[in-house]
Amino acid sequence: MEELVRAETQERARRSLERRLSRARLGHFKPMADFEWDWPQGIDRAAVERVFDLGFLASGHNVILVASQGLGKTMIAKNVAHQAVLRGAQVLYVTAADLLLDLGGQETSRMLERRLRHYVEPRLLCIDEVGYLTYDNRAADLLFQVVSRRYERRSILLTTNLAFKHWDTVFPNATCATALIDRLIHHVEIISITGESYRRREAEVAQKARQGKA
Repeated sequence: MEELVRAETQERARRSLERRLSRARLGHFKPMADFEWDWPQGIDRAAVERVFDLGFLASGHNVILVASQGLGKTMIAKNVAHQAVLRGAQVLYVTAADLLLDLGGQETSRMLERRLRHYVEPRLLCIDEVGYLTYDNRAADLLFQVVSRRYERRSILLTTNLAFKHWDTVFPNATCATALIDRLIHHVEIISITGESYRRREAEVAQKARQGKA
């Protein structure tokens, strides 16, 4: 009987993990074992490793990764999210563009409220790629609603290629932009990564290898 109970408990835990992974929508990502710590010119490794301890989730604090394209911020974010799933947390990963397209496409207030709850309920919400596109005032207001409803209650892990002083290029006419940033950074671990694009280096190495075979 004890063996049967143990097997059933393990099976329930496995199914629960599979459901959380499916709902997180992390997609494909490289493990942190593949991260080349010596490639960025500047990265606070201790801060990154501290984030992986997930202590910020208990207090509802945020984490923001700031880096140019190709320096691994999405890789880090997805690995942190995956670690949270393994620890039993409900997680949702989404790009800023997809989140705002989804919310902006709701045709009634009831439909919008339901989708807002979808983004507010997870223990950890990962919003990737803020700063690559420009959004109108309505999009800024929708993002503000998500951030405001999660404020000091549930954590956000956000990646951006822009320092906050340049977010006026993302939401150029939004009156809520300052309040949005204020809530994001009130309780936050900000990790900046500097250097040249790793993907660009890989492309250059591949190009040289092709030329060498020609």
